[in-house]
Amino acid sequence: MRFASLRAALALGWATVLAGCGTLPAPGSAPATASGLPLESCPFCRLAPAEIVDSDGPCLAVRDAHPASPGHTLIMPRRHVASFRDLTPEEWSAMARLARRLAAALQAEDPSIAGFNYGTNDGPAAGQTIPHCHFHLIPRRPGDVPNPRGGIRKAVSAR
Repeated sequence: MRFASLRAALALGWATVLAGCGTLPAPGSAPATASGLPLESCPFCRLAPAEIVDSDGPCLAVRDAHPASPGHTLIMPRRHVASFRDLTPEEWSAMARLARRLAAALQAEDPSIAGFNYGTNDGPAAGQTIPHCHFHLIPRRPGDVPNPRGGIRKAVSAR
């Protein structure tokens, strides 16, 4: 199953994407990911160049299709890997550089941004819906939730 864009894939929901994948590919067919999904089924492996807002070597960034706040950005390795635990040192470094650079650019573009939440959902039990490692960079503004104390816990529970 192919998608014209990340937004189209996410609009269908990951359960639909999984249903469209069927079973694991036969030996010698499309390579499977560590999660058992064929690579062509991963929406993050099928990004259109126009969707990429920034990149740094082995990593890239796209705007979230369902943003928690304006500017919500996903930072991920180009290589398909499900967990942050499998990132290479080069990927970790590139993701950190992208996070700093994107945060600075977002804040320069929108001075009302007063902070950021930065983190990942690693595995289904943690809420990961697309099994391709990605970090969320979520701009925060004064008053975006009644009481931001607790950080990401409030950002998540407010949605």
